Amino acid sequence: MPASQDRFLIAGLGNPGREYQNNRHNIGFMAVDRLAAAYGISLGKVQNRALVGNGRIGAASVILAKPQTYMNGSGDAIGPLAAYYRIPSERVLVVYDEIDLPAGTLRLREQGGSGGHNGMKSIIQQLGNGFPRLRLGVGRPPGRMEPAAYVLQDFRGAELEVVDELLHEAVAAIETFLREGVDLAMTRHNRNGSGTEERP
Repeated sequence: MPASQDRFLIAGLGNPGREYQNNRHNIGFMAVDRLAAAYGISLGKVQNRALVGNGRIGAASVILAKPQTYMNGSGDAIGPLAAYYRIPSERVLVVYDEIDLPAGTLRLREQGGSGGHNGMKSIIQQLGNGFPRLRLGVGRPPGRMEPAAYVLQDFRGAELEVVDELLHEAVAAIETFLREGVDLAMTRHNRNGSGTEERP
């Protein structure tokens, strides 16, 4: 397949299966689902161990993906998809949960390390670390709860409204990224939990 100058891969991370669908760890899946619904893109195709949808968002041709490998193997889906569609790493945007950001916080970065996130470790093994990423804050676990247990719990109660607002902002950030590039998207959308702008 020839490389396209306007094709992007937008990948949300999570775990497949109904028992995981409302987990904090699955907010990347939720963001891609929200984006797909906004633009009428069906994620009904299985390709390279991912649920995939093809469509357009503005002038950009997009491949939306939800790896079905379980979180720790996310790179085994994203790497082959990027290779198949000949999408360079700077046009692969990965959306995922981040416990080191307060709930409701969004943080877009042009590149970086894994921050200890196993899904990101897997993708970095495939693509290197030069791809943009959109981290969605889910907050730290309470007390002495293990992070692994915390992220596998469902969002609940007052969190649900915060998550809804965060997903709305995530879609807006992705739209800006596609339309105007990562620098402007970072300036416009990176905010702290109180909604105050935070410079990249």
